[in-house]
Amino acid sequence: MSFLNRLDIKLVAAALGLMLFGILVLLSSGGELFARQLIWLIPALIFLVGIPQLNIKAILTYRWMRWGLYLGALALLLITYFVAPTIGGAKSWIKLGAFQIQPSEFMKAAMVIFLSGFFALRHVAIARLGIIIASFIYMIVPVFLILIQPDLGTALILFAIWFGYLLVSGIKKKHLLIAFMIFSIIAVVSWGFLLADYQKARIAGLFSPESDPLGINYNVIQSKIAIGSGGFLGKGFGQGTQVHLGFLPAAHTDFVFSAFVEEWGLLGGAMLIALFVYLIQRVLVLGKESDNNFARLVALGTALMLIIHFIINMGSATGLLPVIGVGLPLVSYGGSNLLTATFLLGIVQAISNRKIIA
Repeated sequence: MSFLNRLDIKLVAAALGLMLFGILVLLSSGGELFARQLIWLIPALIFLVGIPQLNIKAILTYRWMRWGLYLGALALLLITYFVAPTIGGAKSWIKLGAFQIQPSEFMKAAMVIFLSGFFALRHVAIARLGIIIASFIYMIVPVFLILIQPDLGTALILFAIWFGYLLVSGIKKKHLLIAFMIFSIIAVVSWGFLLADYQKARIAGLFSPESDPLGINYNVIQSKIAIGSGGFLGKGFGQGTQVHLGFLPAAHTDFVFSAFVEEWGLLGGAMLIALFVYLIQRVLVLGKESDNNFARLVALGTALMLIIHFIINMGSATGLLPVIGVGLPLVSYGGSNLLTATFLLGIVQAISNRKIIA
């Protein structure tokens, strides 16, 4: 099988298109972030087109490899808690010279692969409460380590991935009710003991969007202004005043969609959304065409991660959801998020074109 035949060209094209949109936002504003993202693109492209060339069957079929990924990501979270500086009120990033990595992002990929193997081996016995509890423990340990950083967004994404696996694995209604009760307890405990004051204020601000326009709701208000001012065709490349005049915070991460739409308009925003939806559709198609449960579950977990990111990021940008620091995969600035997304997309391609047994 040739190099190109091992790739899903449609998936790769969609991913490259989204990365290009992100680069356009950074190029528009120029500066150091653009140069850094170009550097991150090198390993990201290697993951996207290089991993499908590997025989993943010889790697991921071993339980110790899946455990290694999970425990390795868990160890990074522990290290982060003790050595990471406080940036933006959270201890989530480890500095490596001029760059920063966010280990909680790598946990997403490790969780998708680990839970895919876990449920693939136990899909017949998934209705047993013991199996559900075991999977919950594997999820809640990293979620706790992420919540104490605190990073609510990533914690919610990991929980949602786990819950998504339960739903497609045929969980009983009574166990589903138990899961909701556990989530409610975690939410109450997190609100009382783990979330920072600014995170609570952001959630409360969702229910009073016009209050405190220069404080807690400032980011969302400026985001809406950026989206609305773009019109149908946008202000043009490099002409986004909300970004260039510094009114829109986190324009390259949390509010990258708003920054993009201001310059490229509703038409550009619609193209970005369509491309993202198409990417998710390709991931699900590859999973559906696979001949084993492990490959299907990896594709499902990857699609879940992308969908959850998309919903939270878009909801934050439009004021429909609280701002909890979730970027748009492949588009937002950040090497850790970019590598995580391309790593999983590479894995999905690799396992979809080879027969493997988990």
